[in-house]
Amino acid sequence: MISLQETIRPSADLRNHYSEISKQCREQKEAVIITVNGRGDTVSISYEEYKNMKARIELLEILAEAEDDVKNGRVAPISETFNDLRALLQEE
Repeated sequence: MISLQETIRPSADLRNHYSEISKQCREQKEAVIITVNGRGDTVSISYEEYKNMKARIELLEILAEAEDDVKNGRVAPISETFNDLRALLQEE
């Protein structure tokens, strides 16, 4: 499992030291938790980390759906699946 390092900083730092926080997120691959009045408010991560995290979540959702299909008997033999795919491709 991939673990993202975290740093906690007050909201004033975001306002006063944005470029430093941005660099920290990008170069050190850290998540920066921004607090307001001592409580977590937002999280800043690099765009690259965001895309990776989003892709992992989408994959997990697909796997969860597949697991549900198996549990509920919504399965077919692989040969039948490939035959269906071939038929779809020939239609195009």
